[in-house]
Amino acid sequence: MPHLDTHELKLFLEPMIIDRALWGGKPYHPISLDYKSRFGAKVVKVPVSIAESCPNRDGFKGMKTCIFCDEHGSFAYADSQGDELKSQIELHRSKVTERFNAAKFLIYFQAYTTTFTALTKLKNGFDLALSYPDTVGVIVGTRPDCLSEAVLRTWKEYSEKTFVGVEIGVQSFDDDQLTWMRRGHTGSQAIRGIERIAKEAGPKVDVGIHLMFGWPTENDKQIIETAKLCNSLPITNVKLHNLHVLAKTPLADLYHAGEFEPIDLDTYAHRVALFLDHLDPRIAIHRLAALSNRWDELIAPEWVRHKMRSFQGMIDRIESEGSFQGRLL
Repeated sequence: MPHLDTHELKLFLEPMIIDRALWGGKPYHPISLDYKSRFGAKVVKVPVSIAESCPNRDGFKGMKTCIFCDEHGSFAYADSQGDELKSQIELHRSKVTERFNAAKFLIYFQAYTTTFTALTKLKNGFDLALSYPDTVGVIVGTRPDCLSEAVLRTWKEYSEKTFVGVEIGVQSFDDDQLTWMRRGHTGSQAIRGIERIAKEAGPKVDVGIHLMFGWPTENDKQIIETAKLCNSLPITNVKLHNLHVLAKTPLADLYHAGEFEPIDLDTYAHRVALFLDHLDPRIAIHRLAALSNRWDELIAPEWVRHKMRSFQGMIDRIESEGSFQGRLL
């Protein structure tokens, strides 16, 4: 185990006490709880974009665009993509303030692969983000195979003076699934990348991963094994996505050809329940699913359009199974 700071020692060494009252009655440990504990107030992430591409889109080492990725690189606010960073921060901050009534913010460098850009641009982005007095830290979205020594040193440097979070797009640890989705990295590379951050960027850098459920070869056993693997890694949070079909993606071509069928809500909720049952309750959850906010791009499945109804459907299915995070550990 790498050297851990106080926050991470708490995560790894405290007894696994499950108190759902602290989770607001949810069957999982919400990331908002950790943010409020760390920063003393409600904190909301403000998505911004400074990267223009990623290794896959640029054909790095013969790679191809990920099968599920849309033209915006999964950016939340596509209409402002390409705007100056200052404009993005102020516009998106006003949006989340109105929606979530928060007074403190984490600037989330989200779209494409943020570390697949000039290091100077990344540092300048950090400095601008942190110049706002209500910004309490920065979060970087990246991939496990875009972790240069210079990037890791930069994260370590900034983590000495502010909160630095890293969200790694792992998606799956299964090599067959990774090949099918054209990720360009293996499960082993993902594990090594996570461990490198913990070792080289230092204990103050907060590490989380993104996972997708709904692959053609997916099964319950694999979901359980994924949860157990998460428990063994130096991570503090997980974000779950459901594989869905967006326009102008390779997955859309497969769907229209009848070669891919998206996961239905009930099956997806069952998989999430299994994952939670076997996941360490000290690992925070960002969300249970990715529900579309761009209806014009969504092709299938239909349930992804309905955020509140689908979320409640997942909660109902999870609770009908008696599931909650850490139940079967």
